[in-house]
Amino acid sequence: MKLLAKIASVVAACVLSTSVFAHPIAVNGTEGLSVFASGGNVVAKYEGNSAGFSNDLLLNLSFIFNNHATAVGDTLDLGNFAAGTELIFQLHVNDNGDNWYTGAASRNADGLFHARVQENWKPGVTLVSFEDLWGVPEGQYGYNDLSFSFTNTQTTPISVPESSGLILMLLGLVGLVATRRKKA
Repeated sequence: MKLLAKIASVVAACVLSTSVFAHPIAVNGTEGLSVFASGGNVVAKYEGNSAGFSNDLLLNLSFIFNNHATAVGDTLDLGNFAAGTELIFQLHVNDNGDNWYTGAASRNADGLFHARVQENWKPGVTLVSFEDLWGVPEGQYGYNDLSFSFTNTQTTPISVPESSGLILMLLGLVGLVATRRKKA
């Protein structure tokens, strides 16, 4: 009988551990990457969580999702962003008031990374996973407290030529056209 009880508890633990991490988590090594708009509408999709704390996701102080009140799969159009615009997402922990940000560890009060950002998690989709604990990002299995994905984003800024460079390119093009007309 004791053996049967032990087997049942092991099976239950396996089932529970599988369901705890049923949502996607961005891969190790993507901590501290930033999110940049590729140009156009950015659509956010809630992917899930396994957090005990209630967390809100914000962009520019505007609410996007709550990890306990939002249904997995819900989407929100965040609007149109110019290519190269950095989108700094904030995770607000309602239980204790902590705030964590995507990008550099220096943005966070404990000086640690609190978000992983995986570009091309799916074709053209960036996955972001947050960790909500102070001073304890939980390694490989952490960053499980709120996961969401975005369209029209990437992890490297798009270099946009400066206006003076564009003017020089236009002048060069005008010069080429003028030269061709003279020869014709």
